[in-house]
Amino acid sequence: MGATVEKQPNAQLNSWFMRSGWSKGELARQVNRRARQTGAHHVSTDTSRVRRWLDGEQPREPIPRILSELFSERFGCVVPVEDLGLRSAHQPSAGGGVDLPWTGPQTVQLINEFSRSDLMLGRRGFLGASLALSAGPALLEPMQRWLVPGAPAGPAGGPVSGGARDGGRPSRLSEQELQLLESTAVMFREWDNQCGGGLRRKAVVGQLHEVTDLLQEPHPEPVARRLYRITADLAALAGWMSYDVGLQPTAQKYLVLALHAAREAGDRPLGAFILSSMSRQMIHLERPDDALELIHLAQYGSRDSASATTQAMLHALEARAYANMGQVNKCHRAVRLAEDTFADARPGEDPSWISFFTEAELHAENAHSYRDLAYVAGRSPTYATLAHPEMTKAVEGFRDDRVHQRAYALNLVGMGTVQLLMREPEAAAKFTEEAITVAKRVRSERVSTRIRKTTHIALRDFGDVPAVLGLADRLSEELPEVAESA
Repeated sequence: MGATVEKQPNAQLNSWFMRSGWSKGELARQVNRRARQTGAHHVSTDTSRVRRWLDGEQPREPIPRILSELFSERFGCVVPVEDLGLRSAHQPSAGGGVDLPWTGPQTVQLINEFSRSDLMLGRRGFLGASLALSAGPALLEPMQRWLVPGAPAGPAGGPVSGGARDGGRPSRLSEQELQLLESTAVMFREWDNQCGGGLRRKAVVGQLHEVTDLLQEPHPEPVARRLYRITADLAALAGWMSYDVGLQPTAQKYLVLALHAAREAGDRPLGAFILSSMSRQMIHLERPDDALELIHLAQYGSRDSASATTQAMLHALEARAYANMGQVNKCHRAVRLAEDTFADARPGEDPSWISFFTEAELHAENAHSYRDLAYVAGRSPTYATLAHPEMTKAVEGFRDDRVHQRAYALNLVGMGTVQLLMREPEAAAKFTEEAITVAKRVRSERVSTRIRKTTHIALRDFGDVPAVLGLADRLSEELPEVAESA
């Protein structure tokens, strides 16, 4: 696949490989499978080739990128190509990276092409052409350009240049059609909250593709701006749903493109919301430093335009990032700011995309911050005690909520983890079993993964407790780990 450049064994790749538990043959099969999924049909790897990589051979693209994706998924965190001791060929800006042109026409074209590829491939492993997770400066520096002025500012403080705009001709879209497109985005978001990302993801991607088709036609400035806002909303939702079903690189690409569309719409609060979703993904991938940078960028960019509800949500996520970094005082301060800011919330004046952030969700975020602090502090019972009343309020707040079923399941699992930290295995099993009941009504790999992880911890720490053994049996029967289509 490539000439041997270094004579010494690749210690970094060897380290990741040994910890993965894979055999050389299994890794070779996974590389071949992923290559086929991404259209690299020329790749044919075997055990001897894997051995040569471990011995120091530098493979050509797309092998480094594929290995990065496989190890990232295996360990649940971003494993860059460089951390594997490999060199990655430079990728063009319009390809799989996140450093994309901040112009309207190119944003529309990229979203149109990416959504079409997603729909056509129809595979769980869809990653797009040359697509890989970005983190650190490779992610943060391009996102900072969201704030760079590119044209005269519109009413919402953003640029109005680029895109298919024509001030002299009427749009073929009527006001009723525009309102229908906007309401469709709201409806899809409600379905996502209720059913999880796996059930309607392709429908959202299809709608997104149709809207970008419309954006390639000429429209008056106000219509173009509304279409960009709808595009940003749908792309953000496609990204969130992809994240929910475990398609991390795909999720990141949609969220990045959504931020570009929000900038074209001149909608700073929506852009801040999209950055918050990217921050949640970084927390999930154990990159709290990156998550914090994204939140601070969102806060700075929307400081004069975001509603109190949106600002409270950003403070709550800031607390989550600080908690995962082990910064106790800053976490406490961000929690207080979230609570104080939320007291000024006016839900009736909020945009639809922030409607999920209710009082129950605020309690849930604060509970997870304290729970995360407990883990970072070595399973500290002090922080678990702080998390317990907040998680109780969250669970009770979602119990009768028929829309936010996924949130209810996630917080039941969260309560299970808190109970484990408090060394109450019977209570932990009870809440986690309740989560299984709800999880069967939604299609969310995120929920299923958290249930499995919590059950694994319970078995590890309290494997002799009958309630924990019963939980494990029920999990294997009712929520087995199977590959599912996205």
